[in-house]
Amino acid sequence: MKSTAIIINVGRGPVIDEASLIRALEQKRIRGAALDVFEQEPLPSDHPFWKLPNVLLSPHCADHTSDWLHWAVEFFVTNFRRFAAGEPLLNVVDKRAGY
Repeated sequence: MKSTAIIINVGRGPVIDEASLIRALEQKRIRGAALDVFEQEPLPSDHPFWKLPNVLLSPHCADHTSDWLHWAVEFFVTNFRRFAAGEPLLNVVDKRAGY
């Protein structure tokens, strides 16, 4: 990466080797990072990312809207009905693929 690069991760925490990223940020080999996901969530209070001035951290909570609980319950009920009827479930996690 160029020294002017800013890495952004809003996907999956383990995609980035955090130890290597921390070294690159501390040594100014890259300009910065904007991170929404981490190897360990929630991010521990003693994690180095909290102290790095060239890191922007955001909470991984895009679902916390005013009606998120309503939609979560609706989705659960829909999948429960599908399960009870022997139908395929929606949004099944593929543990082998990691999502």
